[in-house]
Amino acid sequence: MGYVPGKFDRDGAEDMDRIAKTIFAPIYPVIAQQIIERCGISRGRCLDIGSGPGSLGIALAQASTLAVTLLDSSPDMIAVARENVREAGLSGRVTLLLGDVHDIPLPARSVDLAVSRGSLFFWENHPRAFSEIHRVLAPGGMACVGGGFGTAELRDAIAATMERANPGWRNFRDRNLGTDNRERVGGILADLGFCHRIISDDSGFWVVMEKER
Repeated sequence: MGYVPGKFDRDGAEDMDRIAKTIFAPIYPVIAQQIIERCGISRGRCLDIGSGPGSLGIALAQASTLAVTLLDSSPDMIAVARENVREAGLSGRVTLLLGDVHDIPLPARSVDLAVSRGSLFFWENHPRAFSEIHRVLAPGGMACVGGGFGTAELRDAIAATMERANPGWRNFRDRNLGTDNRERVGGILADLGFCHRIISDDSGFWVVMEKER
């Protein structure tokens, strides 16, 4: 599932929230655990970029002691996420922030872990976005951004369900997670000189970036 950041009205935000709570619901605890294992960070401050209804950020908070900030450029999406945080009983540990990945409204070196699922494919300026993520990471901080479904079984089950409603959905997914996109993003990060690795497996397409100490 992906969306164009900042383009949702209340109805669109609620529709995305409905999908996240039904068809996509099983993936978020899986992806949260994979991120924690890959990055080795389970405490400190986490920033969920393009957080939508907050599903991944909430799952990370539930799986760790991280203090999580949900960042989204849609006020309506922030409103939906706020209600989800309240329902999860996490209002004391998960905060909300209106803003955009190209100009993250946080100080430099203030985030231990930055994550994003799905928003990468809609960023307008990838060098700028990755530079902003790198800026806000604390020394030794990590980022894990990309897209995927956690496992092959979840991926295939979700694809079957989504295609029944939208026959073009699989092509959209494969274009985002495909070789051309991976190579393009890898080239951008190489040009920026940021320490990174790219994961492409059954979990999806993920960029893991580390801030030097």
